[in-house]
Amino acid sequence: MAERPYIVGNWKMNGTRAMLSEVRAIDRSSQRLMKVEVALAPPYTLIHAVHREVEQIGVGAQDCHPGVDGANTGDISASMVADAGAKFVILGHSERRENHNESSELIRAKITAAVEAGMRVILCCGESEATRDAGDAEAFVTKQIRESLPDVLDNPTDQLTVAYEPIWAIGTGRTPTLDDIAAMHSSIHSTLVDLYGEDHAAQVRILYGGSVKPDNAKELLAVDGVGGALVGGASLAAESFLGIVLAAAEAQDQ
Repeated sequence: MAERPYIVGNWKMNGTRAMLSEVRAIDRSSQRLMKVEVALAPPYTLIHAVHREVEQIGVGAQDCHPGVDGANTGDISASMVADAGAKFVILGHSERRENHNESSELIRAKITAAVEAGMRVILCCGESEATRDAGDAEAFVTKQIRESLPDVLDNPTDQLTVAYEPIWAIGTGRTPTLDDIAAMHSSIHSTLVDLYGEDHAAQVRILYGGSVKPDNAKELLAVDGVGGALVGGASLAAESFLGIVLAAAEAQDQ
């Protein structure tokens, strides 16, 4: 796996300019924790403001439209979020797949648009509780990845990060066992090897997401194959988010 862990905060539908003080605090502390790559994905309305505030951390978007422009009221293209300052975009999140009925085909088109706009992609994947209980979690997730990734990725090392987020663990306080997380990350890595070869796959970080908090981050980030974390609610406050970043930095020292 890539050596430097990647900790990404997904603010979802939260945040106003009043929260820029949290951004500044995260950015200042991240400058002292250079062993970790840190990033935030605020709502569209804050991308430019966050981009202007930070010096160290990456700034991304939570979604983009697959089209370049046109009569798509309320939608925002990949080139538009890139112009606002986004360097990456989160795509395929289960909340988009479920609440907006996004198919893997649509996500593949969005990934193509994002890459063509010069952004890195964080592709989300994850299974429902029913799928895991049926013993089909790994098959479901790896199929999801294969169906969502386009052929346009000529340099996945620089263009792609994968985030595994079991749907039943997002915002619930529940997490899979460490062995389950390790097994899933191994399956995802094997899928990436099949698609891109060992050299590229070895450099694609696979994040874990789903109720990641300061008090469980250290053990989650120590699991074999986990290259970082996609953090939801705990990323909204500098204190809790930096607790996770610090856990990632400490893991690098061990």
